[in-house]
Amino acid sequence: MSQRSAGPELLRLIDLIAKLPGLGPRSARRVALHLLKRNDTLLKPLAEAMAQAGAKIQKCHICGNYDTVQPCAVCQMPGRDEGVICVVEDVPDLWALERGGAFRGRYHVLGGALSAIDGIGPEDLGIASLVARIEAGGIREVILALNATVDGQTTAHYVADLLAGKGVDVTRLAHGVPVGGELDHLDDGTLAAALRARRGL
Repeated sequence: MSQRSAGPELLRLIDLIAKLPGLGPRSARRVALHLLKRNDTLLKPLAEAMAQAGAKIQKCHICGNYDTVQPCAVCQMPGRDEGVICVVEDVPDLWALERGGAFRGRYHVLGGALSAIDGIGPEDLGIASLVARIEAGGIREVILALNATVDGQTTAHYVADLLAGKGVDVTRLAHGVPVGGELDHLDDGTLAAALRARRGL
């Protein structure tokens, strides 16, 4: 889009939308025009919601989740197991585990994974605060629920090595055949992981 075909406000809107994950310049133009066509029903309410979110939502100082209260609602839930921390890469992973309802302990959001290519080192993640939580005492198990990617597994090994000798059990999520999965539809890596994680019946 040329400077002559749109004003600076529209160009800035498109540029900001293009910074969102999965959206390039062409998709950003479509989204911007869609919002403008629905100014009263979509654009203005979205702008208000974003302004309120920016003003009220903050990162939990304990686990790293996003909420409007400190600590977050998950950290304030009674009856959760204080001795087990589930470590995840990012907030959507925490939400996914909460949606499943199978985990009733506490969380720790790292804020990403180690990545030499992207220049993300241990100091860029919430690893130091995880170690501080464990050194404060009362933790008996740390579950590494990190993504099954190269970066995720590198991070898991790094954290596990860091926690060695700190008096906690370090475990990770099992990898393998999903519930309802058929073997001939699975990739080689998933099958190999399932074979390695086999157990007795």
